[in-house]
Amino acid sequence: MRLLSVAALCLGLATPVSALDLNAMTDADRAAFGAAVRSYLLENPGVLMEAIGILEQQREADGAARDLAVLRDNAAQIFDSPDDWAGANLSGDITVVEFVDYRCGYCRKAHDEVAKLVAADGNIRLVLKEFPILGEDSLTSSRFAIAVRRLAGDDAYKRAHDALIALKGPVNAAALASLAAELGLDMAKIAVEMESPAVGDIIRANHELASELEINGTPTFVIKETMVRGYVPLEGMRQIVEGQRKKN
Repeated sequence: MRLLSVAALCLGLATPVSALDLNAMTDADRAAFGAAVRSYLLENPGVLMEAIGILEQQREADGAARDLAVLRDNAAQIFDSPDDWAGANLSGDITVVEFVDYRCGYCRKAHDEVAKLVAADGNIRLVLKEFPILGEDSLTSSRFAIAVRRLAGDDAYKRAHDALIALKGPVNAAALASLAAELGLDMAKIAVEMESPAVGDIIRANHELASELEINGTPTFVIKETMVRGYVPLEGMRQIVEGQRKKN
């Protein structure tokens, strides 16, 4: 499809629109015309690059427009769900939402940089959405974190979140029991809560939202009216935040 689009655009760039009436051509005419266009493009490859550039710009513009529409339609669930941890400056002028998987290498890489961004800026509200997509250890980690929040509140959740991001090795019963002990929590109660329908509902809702937003990887960030799919270095995140802030 992309090649057909490029070819059609090249025809428009290479020939006058008024001269194109493919429906009126015979098979021989079409063959001759195709050969002429091919020859022209081989002699003028810059036209092909120009066409590809225009199509890429159109694709990016269309994607940004789709993102904006879906973000606006789902703003309440993205930014203000009571099931998500929210912290940093709760009165901040801009919210950064992160879809996170604890076993994701790039989520781990982004973790410290997001913390630096939030601390240095001082006016960011941070929201964390549990989005386990990398297997059973990811799912178990998210269930543990959500259960901790439901049983012990936001501060305990954030400590559990930070510990899970840094956790090396398998997410097994021993690892979680050790973490619960560090948090001063009863692992037996956490284990029961991890299997509760409410915890499953929170994870399911985040997956449904991600599907609506066409998010299929982590980390993914939503910053006001822009979606950032994948890891972005600290300076890039700062620039995105400032760019969105200027749109206020």
